Amino acid sequence: MSPVPLIPGEDHRRSLLLVTDLGYEARGRRYCDEDIFLASRLRESFDVALCHPRDAAALLDRFDLALVRNSGPVLHYQEAYEAFRARARELRVPVCNPLEGRGDMAGKQYLVELSRAGYPVIPTVDRAADLGLLPEAGEYVVKPKLGADSVGLRFVTGAEAGAALEGADEGTLLVQPRIGFRYEVSFYFVGHDFQYALYAPDPERRWVLEPYAAGAEDLAFAHRFIAWNSLGHGIQRVDACRTAEGGLLLVELEDLNPYLSLDRVGEEVREAFVARLKGSLAALAG
Repeated sequence: MSPVPLIPGEDHRRSLLLVTDLGYEARGRRYCDEDIFLASRLRESFDVALCHPRDAAALLDRFDLALVRNSGPVLHYQEAYEAFRARARELRVPVCNPLEGRGDMAGKQYLVELSRAGYPVIPTVDRAADLGLLPEAGEYVVKPKLGADSVGLRFVTGAEAGAALEGADEGTLLVQPRIGFRYEVSFYFVGHDFQYALYAPDPERRWVLEPYAAGAEDLAFAHRFIAWNSLGHGIQRVDACRTAEGGLLLVELEDLNPYLSLDRVGEEVREAFVARLKGSLAALAG
């Protein structure tokens, strides 16, 4: 439902519920600072309230739309998240990002599907019978499909990877080869519009990021996954690694609550991002 304007005759402003966990502690990042900044800028165009993800379902009927930001890994509040999604659909309240995302929003099954389809992703399987499809490696990565922020990730031998898949509930784990790479790079989008790119020159310091000048081939790579996901609105981050051979491989497609590292970009880039996000939210609200 739409709120009544506070002052008779004033232009109607849409109300926005910004879902965030200001107390979440992430390694190498201050989630709260980013969302405090975004809330302050979004208030220029919307009536904004912040809430914890556990409270979102109960509060949603008071707002015109919701924006899910740095709310932390969903596995920490899975039941509340499912209740929020169900409530949003029941009330037909637009959510940014829209709930139809095919990337991390739906778990990491997409890595298996994209790998099978021949997309440039780190080779990924979720069945012991398919381990032979992976290139040989000294170590393998095992992680849960519903994991995030490296929760549950571990490095194992090939034999241990097979045992992990056989011992887990079917379809709950992923296995990938642990590959060497030069650096990780992230491409940030609002809708289908590229905004900026950042990279970590030191592979051991993932969140010490610097601006990255993305070339035409880089952008074609990133746009391929944005097009595959087909979200018309919202924020997406395409995480990739530059291999020793020089190519890019997808690491993750973050389409639920990607951290933006806005403190690592210049003011002009940051202002352009905020303006594009406001436009996307206004279009989504209708």
